[in-house]
Amino acid sequence: MLKRMKNFSFHVLTGSWFLVFASILIMAFSGTTYLFGLYSSQVKHSLGYDQTTLNLISFFKDIGTNVGIVSGLISQFTSPWVVLAIGATMNLVGYFMVWLSVTGHVVKPQVWQMCLYFYIGANSQAFAGTAVLVNCVKSFPQNRGSVLGLAKGYMGLSGAIFTQLYHAFYGDNLDALILFIAWLPAAICYVLLPAFRAIDKTPPQQENENKVFYKFLYLSLGLAGFLMVLIIVQNKINFLRVEYIVCAMVVLFLLLLPLALVFTEEFRIWTQKIQKKQNQNLFNDDSQLKVAVDLNLNLQKEAPTAPSTTTTPQKKICGLNFTSKMLKPPHRGEDYTILQALLSIDMWVLLISTTIGIGGTLTALDNLGQIGNSLGYPKKSLTTFVSLVSIWNYLGRAMCGYASEYLLSKYRFPRPLMLTLVMLLSCVGHLLVAFGVPNSLYIASLINGFCFGALWPLMYAIISEIFGLKYYSILLHFGTMASPLGSYLLNVRVAGYLYDKEALKQLHMKGLTRQAGKELNCSGVECYKMAFFIITASTLVGCFSSIVLVLRTRKYYKSVTYEKFRAVEAEKAETSAVATPAATTTSHS
Repeated sequence: MLKRMKNFSFHVLTGSWFLVFASILIMAFSGTTYLFGLYSSQVKHSLGYDQTTLNLISFFKDIGTNVGIVSGLISQFTSPWVVLAIGATMNLVGYFMVWLSVTGHVVKPQVWQMCLYFYIGANSQAFAGTAVLVNCVKSFPQNRGSVLGLAKGYMGLSGAIFTQLYHAFYGDNLDALILFIAWLPAAICYVLLPAFRAIDKTPPQQENENKVFYKFLYLSLGLAGFLMVLIIVQNKINFLRVEYIVCAMVVLFLLLLPLALVFTEEFRIWTQKIQKKQNQNLFNDDSQLKVAVDLNLNLQKEAPTAPSTTTTPQKKICGLNFTSKMLKPPHRGEDYTILQALLSIDMWVLLISTTIGIGGTLTALDNLGQIGNSLGYPKKSLTTFVSLVSIWNYLGRAMCGYASEYLLSKYRFPRPLMLTLVMLLSCVGHLLVAFGVPNSLYIASLINGFCFGALWPLMYAIISEIFGLKYYSILLHFGTMASPLGSYLLNVRVAGYLYDKEALKQLHMKGLTRQAGKELNCSGVECYKMAFFIITASTLVGCFSSIVLVLRTRKYYKSVTYEKFRAVEAEKAETSAVATPAATTTSHS
């Protein structure tokens, strides 16, 4: 009995469904960069920065979050647990140094040092994302939209989860929040390291894979719904410390509830394996052995002809000109090389669209605290904004991931077209910020959070579908470079510059001059009005670019993409199955 329990425990810990649970748990505590709007005012006040300097630090945070080329390269040549361990260490070191700087435990750092600390801490998110997303897509290639939406959705929820746990642990101490961000994600990653292993070949699709993913979705919706109710209630009622602790315990329970689903599914798979093994032993008689010997002899006779079929294509491939391969990439859906993907027009059109789309929504989210302050919202509402963004960030990731998967498989609805629709919706949120209508920031935070979340799984899925999975761990990070580039152009160069310009104008109107080392504040609708008009216009340009991608890939998305993928994988598996006995026979002879 004890041996069976050990075998089952080992089966669960090495199973693909436990990998999904470990992935969503890591992602649920990896979205620490989305909390920047909550404690950015503390950084600005403690270190005496103006808005441009704060936005510059935010830009380096975005670079760290999204530029994961190094993590992709490491993932290509090492096991996923190595990538995850490096990311956990970077998170601990980077945010711990931020905490020491903000609290005055070290000498006030230079701006470049703070940029470096935030880069290191935020870059851990890229390492965690690489380990999680690449493993999940390779484990469930036929449901890549669902698994990407689920994993990225839990990352979107991390802001609301952290907010509840932070109030339960530390009350309203923002300095402690930075320390909390430093140690908790690192600890969770270290605990779950054994669940991440290298996947050498594509596993077969499980019989009820879609149903299980929908069960995961329902559980995540329950968690998101509970957090949404908590946010509304906490915005109306002042919670005591004990009440926050109770709420945090419920959140943790809902966060761990998918583990019950994992045990159920893995037990079903385990019992099926045992039953199959027993059936094989039952029919393993002399007649079966005779058939096996006859098949082995037939394969031995056919073995000499096998080398001639494989040698010629290899010689032809070796003789191909390198330049012609770059200029003639494979068909969409097949495995591109890294250079073929980077030289592809599809990749550049996708990067232009996401640079503007993600950059605009990220500017709104990173400046949420300052926007609220400039428009006169109470301090309590700022926490509400961050939590609302987190919930709708999750909804955008999860719903668009699952919805795009459903629409693609049932109606051949192209993902680039959904990308265009999401960007159009984000324009509404930008205009609400620009006009500064009373209480409209609540709605704007919902729209921008949803759109920011929705863009990520769509982009990741499009890259995997067009350019293949062979170099996916590297190519997905070329897509994420759109975020810091868009953040620099729209956040630092547009929003930050225009904010400081208006703040200085208001000081001069009062007959004052700015004192060195003092933060620069602006109040009123004019602080962000022109910036978000420019962001809206830029987003419309991004929509046009996305339409170009829709037109270029319309024939591809009308084809039977996943059936073709399954056929290729089945052919590979069949070839491998035939080659293995042949090799065995030759060695015995």
